[in-house]
Formats: sequence, C-alpha cells, structure tokens
Amino acid sequence: MFNTARRTVRGAGLASAVLALAVTMTACGGSSDNNSTDAGGSADDVKAALDKGGDLTVWSWDSTMPKVAKEFEAAHPKVKVKIVNAGTSKDEYTALQNAIAAGKGIPDVAQIEYFALGQFSLAKSVADLSAFGADKLAKSYSPGPWNAVASGKSVYGLPVDSGPMALYYNKKVFDKYKIAVPTTWDEYVTAAQKLHKADPKAYITADTGEAGFATSLIWQAGGHPYKVDGTKVGIDFTDPGSVTFAKTWQKLIDGKLLAPVTSWTDEWFKGLADGSIATLATGAWMPTNLKTGAPAAAGDWRVAPLPQWKAGEKSSAESGGSSLAIPAAGKNKALAYAFTEYAAAGAGVKSRVKDGAYPATTADMNSKEFLDTKFDYFGGQEINKVFAQSASEVPSGWSYLPYQVYANSIFNDTVGKAYVSGTTLTEGLAAWQKQSLEYGKEQGFTVK
Repeated sequence: MFNTARRTVRGAGLASAVLALAVTMTACGGSSDNNSTDAGGSADDVKAALDKGGDLTVWSWDSTMPKVAKEFEAAHPKVKVKIVNAGTSKDEYTALQNAIAAGKGIPDVAQIEYFALGQFSLAKSVADLSAFGADKLAKSYSPGPWNAVASGKSVYGLPVDSGPMALYYNKKVFDKYKIAVPTTWDEYVTAAQKLHKADPKAYITADTGEAGFATSLIWQAGGHPYKVDGTKVGIDFTDPGSVTFAKTWQKLIDGKLLAPVTSWTDEWFKGLADGSIATLATGAWMPTNLKTGAPAAAGDWRVAPLPQWKAGEKSSAESGGSSLAIPAAGKNKALAYAFTEYAAAGAGVKSRVKDGAYPATTADMNSKEFLDTKFDYFGGQEINKVFAQSASEVPSGWSYLPYQVYANSIFNDTVGKAYVSGTTLTEGLAAWQKQSLEYGKEQGFTVK
C-alpha cells in the first residue's frame, strides 16, 4: 500500500482553518446536546444493527479499505458499505468539519490520524465508543496507538494502523564505504560525515524540516513538550528530550550532511533508488513505498533498530498512524461501530496486512506468520521482527496538542528556517512554541 497519509502528515503544511470552528466552540465552553460524544448505544445494539442491516458511508484514503468493505458486506449481506476518498489528512478534515457544521453529508465512519483526533474529540465531533465496548479492546493494541485514541475511560476511535519506527539503510552503500550501522544518534552523525566525505553527492538522509519527524525523535528522546489537560495547554521545547534532539540534529545541519530534497518527490525516490540517500528513520508502513517508489534498489536495503540517544537504551517512537472514528452526528452509530471494529480489530486487520498495511493489534503484530515473513526487497530479511520490537519500546505519556493540525502547519515557518538559514533548531523550536501558544490563546485555550 502506498501510504499517502504519511506523505501529508510529514511533508505538507496544514491550514489553520481546518478545525478552528470546532476548537473555538469547545475551548470557549460552547456545546449542546447535539455535540455530545455519547455514542448512545451498547454491544447489544451493534448485534441488532447488523441483523437489521443498512447503508454506511466510510471516509478513508486507505487503499486497503475497499477490499475490507467488500468482505464485510459478504459477511453481513444486509449491509452496504460505500468507501469515499474525501481527501488525505487535512483535506478530509476540512471536508468533515464543513459537513459537521452544515449538518449534512456527514459520513458514518471517518479515518482520522492520531495527531488530529484530539481536535475532533475535544470539539465533541466524534463519539465516545466505550458504550459499545471499545474500552475492552485496550489490551488488543500496542501502547502508542491506544494512548492516541483513549482518554480516561473514553475511546474516540479504534487504531487502524501504526508506525513503530526503525532505521532503513542501504546496505550496498554502507558496505561500499565500510560504514557500520549506527546504534546511537552520535554514531549516525559520524556515519553521515564519513559517507559525505567519501562521496560528496551522497547523504545519510534527506530532511528539509518536517514536524512529524521532529516530534517523533523528541518523543524517542523521552521528551514531553506538550502538556494537555482538557482546554489547558502547555508547550515547552526546552525539556530534555527536545534539547537532546536539537543539539544532535544541529550537527547534521551545520555540516551540510542532509540532502536538500523534499520527501515523497520524484527526486527523493530517485535518491533512495541510486543510493545518494542512504537511510530513512521512519515508520513500519514504509516497505511497500520503497518497493513501489524505488524498485531499482531491490535487495540493497535492510532494516535496523532506531539509533538510541544514549548507548544501551531501548527506546523508540511512532511515526504516523490513524484511527477509524465515528462522527457524533452520525445517524447509525451502532452499525458504524460494527464495521469499525471489524476493520480495526477483527478479520479486516488480516486482510489489510496481506495488502501491505502495518497493524496496531498486538496479536497480528506478534503472530509467527507475520514475524517470519521474509521480504525479498530487503534481501530476505524478516523485517517485521524489528518493527514489532520497536512497537514494544515506545515510551508512554506522549501527547499531541488539541490543535496539532495548526501547529504542524507553521513548522516550516519556524523550526524549518533552521534548515535554510542561520537560525538554529533551538531558536526555531522557541519560535514554534511561541506561535503555537499564541494561537491556542486566541482560540480560547488556557495556555502556559
């Protein structure tokens, strides 16, 4: 599966207007019965809804979802599921918010990425699924994805995929220049220096400044820059994890050791194919993208654990991932939940995995068949073992802002300047913090 969701999360600016209305309504205390997150149902209602049947509209950009819908229909002949690609990431969120505001055209189920789900749940735009028994599925998922959809006893979506991070590296390039696979980020900087000195046209990786990537590495470093308690928001990019990331990554910027190539462009895939971009630190959803985007490099690439910030540690992070949520204004929540659970926790998971998706469910992630799968593109390596280990090492307690969509949209105008000017990452993070807090205050949040 070519994961277009990741392209948007990590590469594109996101408009500040995406959820401004919803955030303002909630932050200022505006709500009504129509905005309640109570799903208004039970597990018995789900069974009854399946027996009765009906039509469902599911908004999803996931290329594996149409097949899942057909399989669900085959299992439940009275149900018809229409999959609609309403756009990827911010495009879909804009359409969804417009539909909610207008009170018409609202889908029964919507795919929402983890970093954006908080905006919808805080605005009471998505239903709390615990009434249907979603809270009982907590142990079915790896910690990172579950923490992203659950808040206290409430569950606002079911994880449909995950992105435990690892280091993809071009073994052919590393062998050619006798570079050891780095186990720490300091070793990674050394490897970058050695590679670029040996071949000035080759770079350890491409990074022109991406919000999702930066926050994932801060997460791995133990950072907790975002503090969220309802409408109370705190941001501190001087915390140890953020400082650790900025200090190390600045060395790569200062040494001009990062390829000035934008991710997901033709130039980027060309670099991955010809070896001029030698590594990627990213999520477990990347293998199919490499296979389809850089087929000429088949057999050259391998996967290793993410380098550590301190030697001997075992810490990772998530990059990307999304959930299936049910709009609070939906008219058939019980039937919608039946499909959501099928796709995210039931038989639909195995179907999606066969088509290249990386699961969030631990049973699928740790199954012998899944772990023992050999990938020809990666020289026959059983790469899922690396990803599964990574998923178990993701630090808990990470939070996104309830307006992360907006925050990510201003990353390039703040932190991104460090990649193209004399601004340092530390200065860029300070600017990002300041502007993000100012926006939060404008929207009615209590900030500090």
